[in-house]
Amino acid sequence: MNLFKRPLIVAALACFLSPFLVGSGSVAAQDFETVMEDGGCPGCNLVLGYFREMDIVDADFEGTIFREADLKDSILERANFSGSDLRRASLEKGSYRGANFTSAQMRGADLEKSDLAGAILKNADLRDADFGESDLSGADFSGADMRYTFLRRAILDGANLSGVKLLKADLERVTAQRADFTNANMEETDFSRVNGMASIYSKAVLTFSNLSHSNFTEADFSGARLGGALLRGTNFSGANLGSASGLLPEQLALACGDEKTRLPKGLEILNCSKAGQ
Repeated sequence: MNLFKRPLIVAALACFLSPFLVGSGSVAAQDFETVMEDGGCPGCNLVLGYFREMDIVDADFEGTIFREADLKDSILERANFSGSDLRRASLEKGSYRGANFTSAQMRGADLEKSDLAGAILKNADLRDADFGESDLSGADFSGADMRYTFLRRAILDGANLSGVKLLKADLERVTAQRADFTNANMEETDFSRVNGMASIYSKAVLTFSNLSHSNFTEADFSGARLGGALLRGTNFSGANLGSASGLLPEQLALACGDEKTRLPKGLEILNCSKAGQ
């Protein structure tokens, strides 16, 4: 073989193999210090990377591949993760306040006990993601796919969940005061023991969901679909159910409201003061 051709061959092989050598010292693999110094790594392939306790404000990770990476305990407030791949990544106990996750791929991501207050997750794929006990107050989830998402004990006060897919999700004991679930699909969702005071469910699908022992005082259910929903001990004081569909007398017999509760014509509800609620 001509010795002068060897460098070209080696370079070609390195270029071909680099996508398969991430994490083993290849050009595609960025180490922790380099990412910190550069303030991010947009478009990089950081699959399976170890970035635990990373601390960067306004970091740029647009389009970055973090699939199955470890970012636990990181502080990445206002970071740009738009279009990034965070599938099955570990982000629990981190701070991502005000971060942008627009259209990010986050299926199976672990964000348990994280702070995402004010974060943007519009049109993100959040199927099977874990947001248990996380602060999601003021976050924008509009248009996101949240099927089978775990949100138990999360804080969703003031969050925008309009148009989200929340089928068979777990929102037990969520705090969602003044949250907006307009046009959300929440069929067969566990929405029990929720504090949903003054929240909006206009045209939302809640069929066959569990809303037991939740507080929906002054909530708006105009145009919502509630057929088959479980309403045992549910408080609808001051709520607007006037144009909700699917409600049956036997469902409302388990719930309670007050003189300000608006119901579909012909239906009645027990006063919460008499029901001991």
